[in-house]
Amino acid sequence: MAKGKLKQEKSRTKQKRQKEKVGKKEKARFGKPKESQKATEAKFLDQILVRIMSTDIPGSKKIYAGLTRIKGVSWSFANALCKKLRIDKNKKTEELTKEEIKKIEEFIKNPELPAFLLNRRKDLETGKDKHLSVSDLDLVKSFDIKRLKKIRSYRGKRHSVGLPVRGQRTKAHFRSKGKAVGVHVKRKSGKKG
Repeated sequence: MAKGKLKQEKSRTKQKRQKEKVGKKEKARFGKPKESQKATEAKFLDQILVRIMSTDIPGSKKIYAGLTRIKGVSWSFANALCKKLRIDKNKKTEELTKEEIKKIEEFIKNPELPAFLLNRRKDLETGKDKHLSVSDLDLVKSFDIKRLKKIRSYRGKRHSVGLPVRGQRTKAHFRSKGKAVGVHVKRKSGKKG
């Protein structure tokens, strides 16, 4: 009985030593211990977020870069917006006033820019140049894809099959969607041996 207890104690101490070694290795490999990771998460949560067009933009970002976080706003559109509204591009987003935020939202909804900066030119239904953003952009995109599928165009067929639409080669790429297709090797009939 005494030998069995001694073996159990030795194995327990061995396990403790191994866990300590693993803990030291993890600290060396990953850098920060778990407590400091929690602190960085808390800092991120305490960071000021500015909400424009139902999109959260970090307050530490410059307006020029922060506006591109909004779906439907490109770099060139953001630049034109800053120039048209006379807002400094290098100003931080947390420094924006409520009036400026309202101006930005109104400008994104109804931009007064040349047609080449808008993202929906000559709309099929109205024939006018539009600029779509956030949920409207997603909605119109899905309607366009459904229309292409309905009229059975080449692009619509490619969308429905899940293959690339814009003429890319498919011999080596685009294999991850759906079933994995590879080279099939015929097995020899007969006994293994």
